[in-house]
Formats: sequence, structure tokens, C-alpha cells
Amino acid sequence: RKLYPWPIIAILLNGWMFGCWTQAQSVVLQEHSGVMASFSIRSSLSTLQLSLCPPLSIGFVGRAHLDTLRHSVQQPSLSSILFCRQDKVRLGLLWSASDKKHAKMPAVIFAYSQAEKQVLNQDHLHDIEGERSKLISIPGQPSPLGASLLDTGVNFALFSQHATSVTLCLFPDIERRHIMEEIKLDPGKNKTGDIWHICVKNLPLSGVLYGYHVDGPRGWEDGHRFNKTLILLDPYAKLVEGRHFFGDSSQKMAGFLGTYDFTAGFDWEDDDLCQKLPEKDVIIYEMNVRAFTADESSGLGSNIRGSYLGLIEKIPHLVDLGVNVVELLPVFEFDEFEFQRRSNPRDHMINTWGYSTVNFFSPMSRYASNGGGPAAASLEFKKMVKALHKAGIEVILDVVYNHTNEADDEYPYTTSFRGIDNLVYYMVDKNSYVQLINYSGCGNTFNSNHPVVMTLILDSLRHWVVEYHVDGFRFDLASCLCRGTDGVPLSSPPLIRGDAGMKGPFATRLAGSADLYHVNNRRPYHSINFIVAHDGFTLYDLVAYNMKHNKANGEGGKDGSNDNYSWNCGTEGETEDPEINSLRSRQMKNFHLAIMLSQGMPMMLMGDEYGHTRYGNNNSYGHDSSINHYQWQQLEKNESHFRFFVKCIEFRRQHPLLGRDSFLTTKDVTWHEDNWDNSNSRFLAFTLHENTLGGGDTYAAFNAHDFSVSVTLPPPPSGKHWYRLADTNLPAPDDFVMNGVPGVQAVYNIAAFSSVLLHAKP
Repeated sequence: RKLYPWPIIAILLNGWMFGCWTQAQSVVLQEHSGVMASFSIRSSLSTLQLSLCPPLSIGFVGRAHLDTLRHSVQQPSLSSILFCRQDKVRLGLLWSASDKKHAKMPAVIFAYSQAEKQVLNQDHLHDIEGERSKLISIPGQPSPLGASLLDTGVNFALFSQHATSVTLCLFPDIERRHIMEEIKLDPGKNKTGDIWHICVKNLPLSGVLYGYHVDGPRGWEDGHRFNKTLILLDPYAKLVEGRHFFGDSSQKMAGFLGTYDFTAGFDWEDDDLCQKLPEKDVIIYEMNVRAFTADESSGLGSNIRGSYLGLIEKIPHLVDLGVNVVELLPVFEFDEFEFQRRSNPRDHMINTWGYSTVNFFSPMSRYASNGGGPAAASLEFKKMVKALHKAGIEVILDVVYNHTNEADDEYPYTTSFRGIDNLVYYMVDKNSYVQLINYSGCGNTFNSNHPVVMTLILDSLRHWVVEYHVDGFRFDLASCLCRGTDGVPLSSPPLIRGDAGMKGPFATRLAGSADLYHVNNRRPYHSINFIVAHDGFTLYDLVAYNMKHNKANGEGGKDGSNDNYSWNCGTEGETEDPEINSLRSRQMKNFHLAIMLSQGMPMMLMGDEYGHTRYGNNNSYGHDSSINHYQWQQLEKNESHFRFFVKCIEFRRQHPLLGRDSFLTTKDVTWHEDNWDNSNSRFLAFTLHENTLGGGDTYAAFNAHDFSVSVTLPPPPSGKHWYRLADTNLPAPDDFVMNGVPGVQAVYNIAAFSSVLLHAKP
């Protein structure tokens, strides 16, 4: 079979298969050709792969160690080949590569029979059978799922409705992953309903890795994807061990195993007593943990850049900005190398956004500082949440329950759910050869309304609230969660760039989107108001690019939306033209002011406070570079831009007329408009009245015309005068004066593409 870019060259002789192919191709071989195991030797020229096919059996010394060898496929620091033929002479080769954690080991060659062992070089070869721990197991209990600590030992419980065989694979010493214990579960003793369970005595309380072999019915046409040769990750694992350093290519093919730490404690102090923010007062900052501090311009040490601890160091910036909620892009364990498992147009990319979940309970382990691993990641995540709470900032997680990392049926990547019970965890169309239904656009759709999967999602959400004290969730592709198990559904807001006919919709959004939310006792704060998010253009790119520029993504510009609702202000991309740059600056201020004056929850994107650019890339999920990384030097360079954003947020937080808990009535707002039906009108003005709320009346006007508009201002309340707070046409610092500038005349000239904010004061 020819696999891009090189053909597989192989010799199949009497059940033995020898060949040369790439690591990406070996993944395809394992999925499509029944290859039991695959190992690699890297050289400066290429990667040599040797695979073993049925009817061969393989093992370490005894059959009990069969899967230790297979597991080493997922741990490139230890590679090995053993041959066993009809229980006679066995030959083996053991070698180890060098990585950041493991030292080099010389090759060991040995040969032995059932009756004798002759070790040719055993300086670094341990007698594995002699080192087997004397583990004792009892049937255990079916609840809770995952690994849990009982008085009698560590209990392991796994759901699989269709499995016929389950084997627990234990690696008691995390530093010596070539030593594995297998415990085959007896369905008569270790199964209750659809839950397989076992309790193991004498296990350490931390540092143990574990996974499962799961076997069951074959038959692609029935939707099963069992493969007993794989070691699968427990869906309920609370910690996940993988590679330790983000983007470490030497560990690219590392697998994922569950682990636990029953010794860890954490002092939340009085965090449980923290009063939650009223929803009407929330101001959201969407951000990526790694990208926030990964760049050298953060000024942090290399050991904490891009980590949970790195974010803690930059909390003062969030406080200065004035936001009070951070919405973190996915922090569940994900595989940043998912695009590099096979040759494809995107195999140069690294997933930095994280929308490809491996496990729903564990914090992203490679966000730990200095390669600390999963237990350190858990601890440091808690420290981050605690520090944010102390600073008055709540934490919302962007969660991805609509699909997983396991891809599709064409290029599957079986790590957990697929091999444990594909029919339960995914939506499947048995009438199609490619059976996984793909509503998510990412290869599969999580079967979220199956009772077992629904329970898993709720358990996951509860875990993040109870264990990690997070305050809320944003559900990625939530529409996928509204489909039944058959995929059938159970029971659009452009803003402003000067488009014709958009004045009415703009006013509706400013007022809290009553057309969408004024039902079922909902409030204005149930509406999230935003101009841009991580998907699409940044705020700067929205005013600097008419078209997406996604060439770097490797898909020929086919990815990313073509409908960006953007305007480049006269030229595409970067320019030295001062008039265009001034207009772009003005437009960004207009957008930000509109968001902060709107009823509902405002949300801004990380980096918009200094004008971050991705150079027109509106789908930058795979770039672990300055395209996504926060550029701290730009924050200093664009200090006046940052100042305007801060002042807008400060005004919103101080003014009681913004962030209401009820929808506006005719007593609350006056629209200075008698031209609603004129689709060519691009001017909107309104006054918010203080009534019993206090704070003073507020007048705002937005002019999206390419010419200035002179308006006669409404008279201020008796005994008060209009003070100018903001005029985006003015240079800093006059563009926003918090105390207001007096002397506003009855007629105000509002410049082209600008906005004005006035405040009534004595």
C-alpha cells in the first residue's frame, strides 16, 4: 500500500514482517493491517520501523509481560524487540533513546530457551520476573468510576457495555515503565452490570501508571472498534501521564496513561467562602494559558513560561485592565502533536488551542512548570485558581464535550473511548462504512445524550467545580450537545462595520438582545456580547484585513471562515499610511466602547488591549508562535491604546446604568432616531436615564458614515450639564477622560467613523 509521501517497502516471510516506513505510516498499519506492535530506531537519515504481525507472539521473558513490550511503543525512551516462536528459542534486542528525562542505555542482546537463559550483555538488563511486586487483588466495587482509594487498596472501575474481556495494566514504578503488571478481570467476580472493577492491595498511593486492555466483538459493520493490543486510557482518570514538555518532538509518539496521587492535599484557605460575582457585573477576558506567557517578552523564566504559574505572575496585568473573569481556552489534557501522527498538509502544526480532548478530568499536564508532570499540573492549576480568586477574578473553562482526539474512521487514533466502547461513546451510523457521525467537523461526535456519556459529562463538570474551584463553563459547539443518540436535534449576530441596514440590529444588541433572551425569565446578562473571539480575526485584524490569510496553515486557504465581516480601512494588511492606521485605531476603540456600553456580559479577546495581530490568519489553532503568543513588548508600545481600553472597562464597572439585571423599557432609554427604516443610515444615538438607579444620564452616539454628523444633543436633566467622557476621534489622553470635560455645546460634531460618550453631571 502506498502512503504519502513514501511507499512502504516490506518483506512478509513465514509470518514475519520486515520493512521501512515512517512513524505516521506505522499508525495506519496498526489500524488497518492488524500489526501488533511497532518500534523505531531513529537515525540522522530516516526512521526505521520493524513491526511484528500475527501469528507471532511476543513477550518479555514470560507471557505475563507480553504487553510491556507493546507499551514501550508509546514510550520512545525505551524501545525493544523480542521474538518468540512456538515457545522455543527467543531472541531479543533492547535499546534506549535519550530524552530529557531518561539517560542513555547501551544495547542489550540476549537469547534463551524455556530451560535456560543466556544473557550476552546484562549490565543494564534487570531480571524483570524477580522484580515483580507481590500485588494482591480482590473484586473491588463498581463505584466510583476511575481510580479511587479504599480502606482495602486502590479500586479501579471501568464502564464498558460491549466488552468481553478487560485487563488492568499497572506500572507500579513511574520511573521504570518497562515493568508492567497485568491483572485479567474475571467477569464473574469483577463485573457488576456494565462496570468492570477490581481493588488492588499494596499499591503506592501515588506515582502509579495504569491503563486497560479491552477486547470485545469484532465487526466494523456493527460499530465496534475493540483492539486488545492497545493500552487504553481510563475515561475517568483524574491525572494523565504523557510527555512532560509542551511541543517536545522527541516524545512526539508518547502515549497517555492514567495516574493518581492520593497523598496530595491543598489548602484553599477561605476560597470556599469567596462571594461570586453578580452575573450582571461580569467582564470576560478570553485567553489561552500557554500563549499568555510563552513568549520571551513576558520576562518570565523559561521554566514557567507558558504555564499555570506563569499566568499567576501576570495577574497584575489583568487587574490593571479591569476584567473580572478569565475564560480559559481548553485546559483538559490534549495532544498538541495530533496533526503530526501521519503525513498530511498540517503535519507542521502544533495544536495550541486544545480543542481535541484526551481526557475530561485531568488538567493539561504540559502546562505544569518545568515539565513537572500531571501531579504538579494539578497542584499548580489550583494555585492559579486560588490566586485569581484572591485578585477578584473568577475562572470559566472553555470545555469541549462535542468530540475527542480520537479522530475519524479513516485515520483513527485510539487512545481511550473508541477502544473501550465505541458504540456508547460516539454517534455511529451503521449504514455507512465511515460510521462515526461528524457533526463536530473534527472526525467524531461525542454521544452526549447517552445516559452513560451524559453522566460522564456531569461528573466531569462537578469534578472541576469541587476539586479545582472553577466558577463556570463555556461549552464549545454546544449545539452538538443538543442531539439525541441518533444525531437528530432534540426539541446570528453581526455588529457594525458600516453595513447598510444594520442600525436596528445594532441597537437591539446594545440593549441586551431582548429578541433572543427576553423569554423564560432570562436576563440581559444571559447574553454574551463580543466583537471577536479566538475563532476568526483579532480585533486589529478585523480592521486591517478584508480576507483571511491562512497559507501558513497548510490547507491552501480552504480552512477558516470566508465571512469575516471585516473592513481593512483602505489597504490590506500592514501599512505605514498614518491616515489608515489612525482610522484603524479609531475603529478598534469604537468596537470596544460599543461592547462596554452594551447590556449583557461583555467579552474581549486576549491581546486586543494592545492590538494583537495574527496577520490575517483567522484560524490559527496550530501555531505555537508569535501568531498566538501574547506580545508583551507591544503592550508597552501601544500604551495609549491600552489606556483607552482600561478606561472603558472602568467606566462600565462604575456606572449603575450598564450591566442591568432587567431589560430596558421606554423609561430607561431614549433612542434619538426617527429614521429606523432608512437602510442607508449609519448613525445611532441614545440616552440611558438614571431614574432610580442613579449614576447620571449617559448619552452615546456611533457614526459609521464616512462623513461627520452634526447632532443637536438632548437637553441634560435639570440642574446638570453634559460632560464629554469619550470621543474616539481625539488623540490620547483626550480620547477618554474619566472625570469628563465640561463645556459641551448644544450641537456636537461627531467625526466620521467615530463614537462619543457623554455623562450628565451637576
